[in-house]
Amino acid sequence: MRDAWNSHGCFQLPGRLHGTDVAEHIAIVRCRGRIVFGEEADELRRVVLSLLNETKRIVLNFAWVGYIDSSGVGTVVASFISARHRGAEIKFAALSPVAGRVLRTTHVDSLFEVYDSNEDAIKSFRPRPEAAAG
Repeated sequence: MRDAWNSHGCFQLPGRLHGTDVAEHIAIVRCRGRIVFGEEADELRRVVLSLLNETKRIVLNFAWVGYIDSSGVGTVVASFISARHRGAEIKFAALSPVAGRVLRTTHVDSLFEVYDSNEDAIKSFRPRPEAAAG
């Protein structure tokens, strides 16, 4: 996955997912369309697991998500668990009305910090200890 980070700080993902390394290795994954059983949920799972090898801070932007089924919710929860086991954090930004409703109904929103924008989510990450000391 390291090869996907280019010299401009951009991170490109295939299909419906696109991300950007904004600052200090915070990956933003912009999801669009459906997060459902099959290829879509599998792709999100693969992307998050790969990013967890590169960074400890991920923002999932769901602004353009139009539908999430139970498998998609399961993928989000599994991502949260994987991140926690690795000492990483995943936060949400800009939930679409549909994504917000599904995550509230299933109480998955209580697992994550949810922000109105990518910028707010990025600001919420605590500075890395080595950055604060230096």
